[in-house]
Amino acid sequence: MKTDKKEAIPLNRPHVVVINTGGTIAMRASGGKGVVPASEPPFSALLPHLERHARITMDDYLNVPSPHMTPRHMLALAQRVQATVRQSDVHGVVITHGTDTLEETAFLLDLVVKTDKPIVVTGAMRASDELGADGPVNLLAAVRVAAHPESGGKGVLVVFNDEIHAARYVTKTHSTNVATFQSPQHGPIGTVTQADIFYHHAPLVREHFPAQALAENVALVKAAAGMDDFFLQACADRGVDGVVIEALGLGNLPPAMVPGVRRLLAARIPVVLVSRCYNGMVLPVYGYEGGGRQLHKLGVILSSGRLNGQKARIKLMVTLSLSRDLDQLREWFRQ
Repeated sequence: MKTDKKEAIPLNRPHVVVINTGGTIAMRASGGKGVVPASEPPFSALLPHLERHARITMDDYLNVPSPHMTPRHMLALAQRVQATVRQSDVHGVVITHGTDTLEETAFLLDLVVKTDKPIVVTGAMRASDELGADGPVNLLAAVRVAAHPESGGKGVLVVFNDEIHAARYVTKTHSTNVATFQSPQHGPIGTVTQADIFYHHAPLVREHFPAQALAENVALVKAAAGMDDFFLQACADRGVDGVVIEALGLGNLPPAMVPGVRRLLAARIPVVLVSRCYNGMVLPVYGYEGGGRQLHKLGVILSSGRLNGQKARIKLMVTLSLSRDLDQLREWFRQ
């Protein structure tokens, strides 16, 4: 008679802390109430699989849908991660998170947390009790990446669908597809296979801003054909801390938006320009009314870091907490 032998678990496994914040990966679809948070993160059944690759500590920090995440949540999470990676026995950290705002949290962590230890963010597009739930395989892959000796020093990583992306470049591209997270200009930096973890490139830009607070009142405005400056004037009336505009093409605006830009700049409210295009960057090329060259001369900050609007907003929140000097902000947005 055959007996099943349990797989031997190595004793020298790296210690990985899994910080749970909620999202679809921690939700259930059954019960007739739609997809809602489970009373407890449904990860206990996965522990034997995770423990083959790392010594796991579960930290059930939050259990909220990602649209409920705020910059305050994100900064508090960053501080929790920073405290965790300071522990000498911790090799890496995995964060489970809802997908809607995952890229913003991951990028804020990338900017604020100072460490070369692996920090990996993952989640799921399908609830834990749905057919084909992707949460378990994503969490397993994330733990393997966090435990891998080559994952350090690459900034915050996002692991989904057996791909490893840099937090700086990744974005959610599809509302339902499990392959939603892509890095349009750069592609994934690595791949997860059954055999091993493979990296083929890494971000050259690494930034750190020791922010202890955030300038939370930063607006994001998307430009479109024929728009006027209604939203920009409203931002000025509100007295926001800063404005990020997703501009057209190389960084151009409809001329009717320019008066609002001028008013914001006159009030010393920084205006950061990014492109609404998935690829490319903003450049001071066009000199017509509303053109990027004119906006640059007016004092608008052109982000050369190829950030999308939501990430530029996060970066402006972080940097404004450290300086209100427009020249300093302009220098920081050159990266």
